[in-house]
Amino acid sequence: MATTTSWLDRSRTIAGPGFNRWLIPPAALAVHLAIGQAYAFSVFKKPMGALISGNVDAPAPTDWTAGQLAVIFSIAIVLLGLSAAVFGKWLERVGPRKAMLASALCFGGGFFIAALGVHLHSIWLVYFGYGFVGGIGLGIGYISPVSTLIKWFPDRPGVATGMAIMGFGGGAMIGSPLAVALMAYFKDSAPMGVAPTMLTMGAIYLVFMMFGVITIRVPAEGWKPAGYVPATQHTSLITTANVDADTAIKTPQFWLLWVVLCMNVTAGIGVLETASPLIQETFSDASMGTGLGVTAAAAAGFVGLLSLFNLVGRFFWSSASDKLGRKPTYMIYFGLGIALYALVPTLAGNHSLALFVIVCCVILSMYGGGFATIPAYLRDLFGTMQVGAIHGRLLTAWSTAGILGPLIVNYLHQNQKDKGLTGAEAYQTVFYVMAGLLVVGFIANLLVTAVNEKYHYKEAARRVAA
Repeated sequence: MATTTSWLDRSRTIAGPGFNRWLIPPAALAVHLAIGQAYAFSVFKKPMGALISGNVDAPAPTDWTAGQLAVIFSIAIVLLGLSAAVFGKWLERVGPRKAMLASALCFGGGFFIAALGVHLHSIWLVYFGYGFVGGIGLGIGYISPVSTLIKWFPDRPGVATGMAIMGFGGGAMIGSPLAVALMAYFKDSAPMGVAPTMLTMGAIYLVFMMFGVITIRVPAEGWKPAGYVPATQHTSLITTANVDADTAIKTPQFWLLWVVLCMNVTAGIGVLETASPLIQETFSDASMGTGLGVTAAAAAGFVGLLSLFNLVGRFFWSSASDKLGRKPTYMIYFGLGIALYALVPTLAGNHSLALFVIVCCVILSMYGGGFATIPAYLRDLFGTMQVGAIHGRLLTAWSTAGILGPLIVNYLHQNQKDKGLTGAEAYQTVFYVMAGLLVVGFIANLLVTAVNEKYHYKEAARRVAA
């Protein structure tokens, strides 16, 4: 036990002289590509809703409903934010290796428990497994490599965080076809092939994440990249000081960035929730002409394209923020986003399919970019000392948006349908309200200023007080 514990200890992860820092991004990606499977959970919905009947088009009365299954993902996202907030300081204290191991065990274990729940047809066991235990794995795994990457790449913090968080956006591109293929393979050995698929995926992701656990390293105290000279002049929004996590949440800057992230994510969910039905209903054969409308298969391809831009946007925009600055980059997200969200209903109403697709892709790239740029923004304002813990607490904004976004979108859309509106008209209010949320985010970002020196961590004073 002593040997295992010492291997997991933070001191055992300190890199030696000559260590290549470019070995760290693959370790981070090993975790984020795995936990990014959460974005692909929807592929399980129809099969899990037909475990008794065996027919996705004619579920039995005892089959789980769509509403019951939707709760699984919601629990996972809520637990992502809560666990990131609760375990952030623990992560900074014990280091990324122990945190990544905890994430791997929870995320893989969540699949195993959920598989048992599917086998026993116990929805509460699935909630506990994938939602609660797996959600904790999501939260710890999401933040575990971020502060480490920022410390390894002080010269390019945006690039660093973009590399890791890009993986989370791309996880669904692996998880979705993997789950579909496994369910097809196991369909004759278990109802809809779901339970053995979950067991297999849990094992695959556990092994995959262990690569990150084994290879992760932290830089030695005072380490700097070869040739890197810290800027002697900083802008007011890039500090050379540090703020601890407990103090950071007392600053107005933290809560302004909380609003920034919450508004960006809530608005992005507006597109993600409506993209497939909107493009099928608006650009149908009836409106475009027989054979010219968007089919269900084409709509699925459109959703895949949005996922690709969500992924690429995380790296592109976060990297660009190293040159543009974090605050101006968010001004682009919100300023351009307001115009594009307001334009979507018009493009849909005019049946401008090509422009509609382009605009939605740009919107999703900025949605992803908002996730990837926020850790670097926090580093600029609060320093590197406990940026992982601060990031974890800020992710409660994501949990909030994960609940509010679908509620707002579904309520507004249903309200318009109840009024007899169809097609693009039924979605107009959704996009206009999302544009309004971006205005709130724009104002919050505009109000961000440098953190007052009274909040800065003063190590000498802490030692005297102790």
